Amino acid sequence: MLRVVKGAALATAAGLATLLVGAATASAAVSPVAFVPCANAPGFGCAHLTVPLDPSGVVPGTVTLSIERKVAVTGTATQAIVGLAGGPGQAAIPFASDFAQTLSSALGTRDLIVFDQRGTGTSGALSCPAFGDPDAMLTPALVGTCGQQLGVARGFYESDDTVADIEAIREALGYSQLILYGTSYGTKVALRYAEQYPSDVAGLILDSTVQPNGPDVYSASTFAAIPGMLADLCAHNACAGISGSPMADLTTLVTRLDTQPVDATVIGPRGQVDRVRIGPDDVFNILISGDLDPLLRADLPAALHAAATKQDYALLGALDVIANAPEGGISDELYFATSCEENSYPWSRADSTTQRTAEAVAAFDAQPPTTFAPFTAKTAYDESDAPYCADWPFETASPEPTSGTLPNVPTLIISGAEDMRTPTADARAVAAEIPDATLLVVPNTGHSVLGTEPTNCAQDAVDAFLSSKPIEQCTNSAIPTTLRPAPLPPESVARLRAARGTSGLAGKTLTAVLETLSQALDTGVDDFLDGSSLSATVHFGGLRAGWASFSLRGLRLHSYSYVPGVSVSGGFDTHGSSYTLVVSGAHAATGTVVFDTKTKRISGTLGGSYVSTSTKRLAAQEASTARASAADAAGYSYARALNS
Repeated sequence: MLRVVKGAALATAAGLATLLVGAATASAAVSPVAFVPCANAPGFGCAHLTVPLDPSGVVPGTVTLSIERKVAVTGTATQAIVGLAGGPGQAAIPFASDFAQTLSSALGTRDLIVFDQRGTGTSGALSCPAFGDPDAMLTPALVGTCGQQLGVARGFYESDDTVADIEAIREALGYSQLILYGTSYGTKVALRYAEQYPSDVAGLILDSTVQPNGPDVYSASTFAAIPGMLADLCAHNACAGISGSPMADLTTLVTRLDTQPVDATVIGPRGQVDRVRIGPDDVFNILISGDLDPLLRADLPAALHAAATKQDYALLGALDVIANAPEGGISDELYFATSCEENSYPWSRADSTTQRTAEAVAAFDAQPPTTFAPFTAKTAYDESDAPYCADWPFETASPEPTSGTLPNVPTLIISGAEDMRTPTADARAVAAEIPDATLLVVPNTGHSVLGTEPTNCAQDAVDAFLSSKPIEQCTNSAIPTTLRPAPLPPESVARLRAARGTSGLAGKTLTAVLETLSQALDTGVDDFLDGSSLSATVHFGGLRAGWASFSLRGLRLHSYSYVPGVSVSGGFDTHGSSYTLVVSGAHAATGTVVFDTKTKRISGTLGGSYVSTSTKRLAAQEASTARASAADAAGYSYARALNS
């Protein structure tokens, strides 16, 4: 589990005071549970359960948990499946229907329980005035101030507190046993519950696994996974014409940036020209963000090679902007209250902030250089939680370790082969502790496997596991066409081949138009699927200039430039049969072309010459894009949201 903390802080709506109303002295009892039909979740019942803020009953106060339940088809379930979100800091209830879809094969005889973990969503969401400015950069000092503002309550948002809440839910609803389904941080909660209540666990489904005492502050397994991820991207000769070795390009690039960061020109979503500074930390950030975004991951080999060999940082700068976009749906308050209090850092909690920082820097520097190579200890420290938690006012004296013994309950562990946040090495370590666990490694997939996998291998495994049937390992490792590494951006019109059936600058310009449309479609779909609304329109800048917009209604280009010196304006309507594009630019054969979706040809006049060529490949891509279904979009957004 690794969270890149860059960008604006997120402010939540509810105040801390809501957590402290209720009993004058804490009670171990929980409130009765009465379900009513959920207004915004057909098929689910909604309820609340009030539990002690301090499960031990020493510190007064309560937390009211929001719960949604989908009753088994039989209506008489003695077992339930509990869906656990990622983070820490991710509310689960917004994704209740997605949990139901993923786990549908078990809901004939089992109930589904989804609840917002304490401090998230509608379960007493934490709020810090220090994080009130959504445009403010998150700093260690702000994190420390937030901890002070939360007061003594900050010590009761650890994983074990959520474990106590799960047990309270089980007892209140009368289930004999639970199956726990967790994604990312949710797997840590599931494992810790299984350690503490082994007889109450009927099974575990762990997607993108965090170890019970994890994460490792040094993220050693993440750095160790980088070479394998880059090699997998280029398997089956997928990087032919891009790079002989993306790892070599990465090493060259990081070594250069360690000496001198560079400024790259990036085009904003309305065509504005921005400058971004790129250093080793940013490159690491891009690599990690790729495990949640398969199309960004596919851009890595070309971006690394262009920056390492040609000093062309435009593509790398564009990826940096994507990687540094603020993460939606994660409560920063809850994230730090959990991560700082319960994780182990190389310092004494009794020391001052200055002392902690010095101790942490020294500990990172003391690691063998190979631990982080080609990056350095500085990047590892910068991108960890250590700088932020050094300022945290610790309420607990030390992390509470687990027993170290995992029960041998039926367990399915799912890992994406390209996962950088929770690498497969971590999943293997957990699988080794559970004798009868099944580990499923899914090729061509990063973090949060279910919902982003290119095949149905993991979903089939979940269905088999829940039906007590044999689980088949994934066998198809071929990279899907849509996820193959993107080619290097064209350097110029002159270096392009003329489109089939054409010649000269007009033919090369036509090729540039087709390349531009293809790249704009890919970018538009990726940005669209990153969003949360199927009715939304996304805006994005061209690689060289201009901007574009994309929605399920179609694509519009505004002097959009992917090939230097060639700009394209116009676009298509999803329901149209043809559309017109205006071509301009200092290096282009200017003019107008028409894309006919019925004949699958593009034709027109460029530079005074008539041009015409087949667009079967692009037409198929455009049709596939236009048919982007609600299920695909919602599933992709769901998987991205359940990240850590």
